Amino acid sequence: MDTRSVHDGGSVAGSESSKMKLELPASCDPPQPGAPVKQLVWVIFGGTGHMGRSLVKSALSHGDLVTTVGRVIETSSEAIATLDSDTCLGQLCDVRDGASVARVIQRTLERFGRIDCIVNCSGYGVIGACEDQDEHELRNQFETNFMGTLHIVQASLPYFRQQNGGRYLIFSSTSGALGVPGLGPYCASKYAVEGLIEAMLYEVDSFNIKATLVEPGLVRRDEPDSKTNPLPTWGHFLIKPASEAYSHATSPALHAKRMVQWLGDRQPTSAVKCAELVWQLGHCSYPPLRLLLGSYAIESIRDRLRSVTEELEDWKHLNYPVPPDAPGGERGEREEGEEKDERGEREERDEMEERESDEEKERENDDVMEGITPDAKEAGGS
Repeated sequence: MDTRSVHDGGSVAGSESSKMKLELPASCDPPQPGAPVKQLVWVIFGGTGHMGRSLVKSALSHGDLVTTVGRVIETSSEAIATLDSDTCLGQLCDVRDGASVARVIQRTLERFGRIDCIVNCSGYGVIGACEDQDEHELRNQFETNFMGTLHIVQASLPYFRQQNGGRYLIFSSTSGALGVPGLGPYCASKYAVEGLIEAMLYEVDSFNIKATLVEPGLVRRDEPDSKTNPLPTWGHFLIKPASEAYSHATSPALHAKRMVQWLGDRQPTSAVKCAELVWQLGHCSYPPLRLLLGSYAIESIRDRLRSVTEELEDWKHLNYPVPPDAPGGERGEREEGEEKDERGEREERDEMEERESDEEKERENDDVMEGITPDAKEAGGS
């Protein structure tokens, strides 16, 4: 989705008021600069990651209440506890475990009394050829990206239905719309997330529940120079050494790895600006199904859709009709119709012949009776 720049007197995560900021299109009915905005309660899974931290800061800076959820494998209980305040609740969770997700939802309700918006920024990917990734790595990506999203939805949907309202902002990726060499299983898990959310959106529309798939492209971290940041520049991805078949420098399977090494921390899209747009998305009245963040996401997905459209046009003449001689085919229907006509003509001819035969028999009987029965004059004269 395209965005437009406007001048705003307010601040965005501490930026100066004289700076330009991005706003969602007016068709979404985003919050207006200077207008009062309802305070929302957010649950942000993956709140300690690259994108999640920026979103937590943005929501808190606007006066919202936030439960920030860290990953158990990268954040300690002591570290997450330091985030606690009157407006923020720190929690640890493994989204692969449904019970762990349910505890976060319950503790948020106990703390803030309600939930308005649930964000899933959590994710995991392996950079490497499809052939090189073992079953453990494949399952870990699907359990984190797909099953994690499903656990979040299933744990919170009953509450949203009872409340007759709620919002999901699910971080997908350009990899949810593109097949990226070197990220095959990760792409597959994101494709699955997109199908899940799109289908679910139809199912829950009558309950006033909305959902948006957020698709960022090449987003840099909000604190690239931090010495204490435990996350590497490539975020939640594991780079796996290539096997011999895929190890040569120009191998397509190394495309994702080359991108990571070339970009470093110079990704063109700002996590801070993305977070501001996502915060607006949580407050807008008519959220889109998909929100694309960054020119890379827009251009790459547009090219992909153009390619699909061109391919459809090339092959649309192949409509695979039913063979003419098959049941229901053109020739079969014609022959069946002709057979019915012939059968009807035969039956009609047989009926006509039967009537003619009956009439002939009646005439013969009349002739016989006429020959053996004398008329009255003859009878009287004899």
